[in-house]
Amino acid sequence: MSFKPTLLAGAIAFAAALPAMAQDIAVTDAYARASSGMAQSGAAFMEITNNTDMDDRLIDVWSDAAARVELHTHISDDNGVMRMMQVEEGFPIAAGETHALARGGDHVMFMGLANPFNQGDEIPITLVFEQAGEVPVTVVVDNERTPMMGAGQMNHGAMGNGNMGNGTMGGAASN
Repeated sequence: MSFKPTLLAGAIAFAAALPAMAQDIAVTDAYARASSGMAQSGAAFMEITNNTDMDDRLIDVWSDAAARVELHTHISDDNGVMRMMQVEEGFPIAAGETHALARGGDHVMFMGLANPFNQGDEIPITLVFEQAGEVPVTVVVDNERTPMMGAGQMNHGAMGNGNMGNGTMGGAASN
């Protein structure tokens, strides 16, 4: 067997394995919220389980639902005020572990909504992982869901999303 056919066979086998790796990332309980029909921002939440034996990292998210879609989290500043900020390095998801994108914590942020998030709408997004690659997810809008507040979580209803560029809050929203 010559080198070229062996290399080609290896490349085909590798390419065929890529979708299988993406299938090893399980996304459950994906839902989105927006503050009102006039909202310019919204957020999505979900649980992401890495069913592989390799650590991975969620590094990006894409969607046509908004002008900007980013990975965000909340941090407490020196005065104890919670602020939302983009997490450019993404979220690590260890092998065999689940990472929750939850209200008051890590989440997907939509800014400049293309259309209002109406109850029951389905929002297509693509999660991008370092190892698993692109994983398409359908997020259902559930503006009626009651937040499950836990330690370290906060109610997005107390926050606005008007000035996202510098990590401060302005305006009014309840994600």
